[in-house]
This record gives sequence, C-alpha cells and structure tokens, in this order.
Amino acid sequence: MKKLAAALSLAVAFTLATASAALAEEKLLGVVSKIDLSGDGSSAVAVLKDPKGGQLVAIAVEDKVTLDKLKDHRIAVGDEIKCKYEKKGDRNVATYFKKAAGC
Repeated sequence: MKKLAAALSLAVAFTLATASAALAEEKLLGVVSKIDLSGDGSSAVAVLKDPKGGQLVAIAVEDKVTLDKLKDHRIAVGDEIKCKYEKKGDRNVATYFKKAAGC
C-alpha cells in the first residue's frame, strides 16, 4: 500500500510540475507587421498583430533555424505565424515560431 501511495504522489507531483510549465507558455496566431534583425544576426524581434484584440505583440526570436528563415525572407511581413512564447522579464521569447501554412 505504501508503494502505491508513493507512486501516486510522484505522479501528482509530475503532473503539477508539467502543468505549471505549460501554463507559463502563451500562444498566438497573428500576422507579422514588422521584423527587426540585430546587426550581428544573432537575434530578432518580430511584431505580430493579434487578430482577437488587434494589439501588437513583440516576440524575441533567438533560435538559429527561425533566424535563418527571417534573414532569407521565408518568413516575412504579412505572413501568418503560429507562435508560442514565454515571458522572461519584460520580453516575450519565442519557443515556437512557424508559418501557419508551414515553412
């Protein structure tokens, strides 16, 4: 019985830990209205327009694959983007950034 209780409490702890991480991540489906690449190409900020509220959301992009797509214009202003991001201080950092139709 003690083993069952220990296994159950471990499962509950794991569920709570993964649920809190998932809640910290926000999702957005929006249209790119502006892209600012850094001078050295190691980061970018893409501004997406949220169709629900019409507000502009600045997303920091730091992964190399997405940066390459921004540099060679495979992702450009006017494209619809599916994005997941985490708030880190005053910045929204992308964890997922792809064209809605694929890219």
